[in-house]
Amino acid sequence: MITRSKRYKKAAEMVPAGKTFSLEEAAELVRKLPGTKFNQTVTLSFHMGVDPKKGDQMVRGTCPLPHGSGKSVRVAVFATGAAADAAKAAGAELVGYEDLIAQVKDGKMDFDVAIATPAAMNEVRKLGKQLGPRGLMPNPRTGTVTDDVAGAVKAVKAGRVDFKLDKNGNIAATIGKVAFDVNALAENGSALIDSIVRAKPASARGKYVHSITLAATMSPALRIDVSKYVKL
Repeated sequence: MITRSKRYKKAAEMVPAGKTFSLEEAAELVRKLPGTKFNQTVTLSFHMGVDPKKGDQMVRGTCPLPHGSGKSVRVAVFATGAAADAAKAAGAELVGYEDLIAQVKDGKMDFDVAIATPAAMNEVRKLGKQLGPRGLMPNPRTGTVTDDVAGAVKAVKAGRVDFKLDKNGNIAATIGKVAFDVNALAENGSALIDSIVRAKPASARGKYVHSITLAATMSPALRIDVSKYVKL
């Protein structure tokens, strides 16, 4: 049995039972709920109507957030020569090739996003055991395998988020911080929903998005009115 804090119970009492919210309403309420000592992350979670066991129904992609994620992102870039120089100039914290690969093999992964040039992927893809479990393997579909490493670094730094269907048919992604104003959270949330809708697999049938909830790190979830944002 989960034991909830007095703060959480008070927050739960402020959420009307059975109510569904617009993004603006949910963002406004989540900012009014009893807070914590830290700036909580706000996440949108989706329960999807696709089968995660079927490869042709995978939902995956990236979404540039109009107002950023509010998170400081450490970026590692696997590249050499001019591409490596461009990555450094764009603000990547870690840039290298053989030396960086060796670090990762030793378990040193002090970064949140990994980017690689197509040429570097010949060796980087051998790091599956290290990068795979943490969701850090560069992938062309998320824009993290590219010759334009500078552009990719800037996009990630600006607040782009990745989303991917998990084994239970759910997707969760950050849309900002509690300290963001209501419009910023709502616009980031709308951008994420649009991106997930555009990523609908051609083989998907029936109801695509079953439910959406918005929640801060240590606060109760607020149900979003799916019909406002997704054609049912």
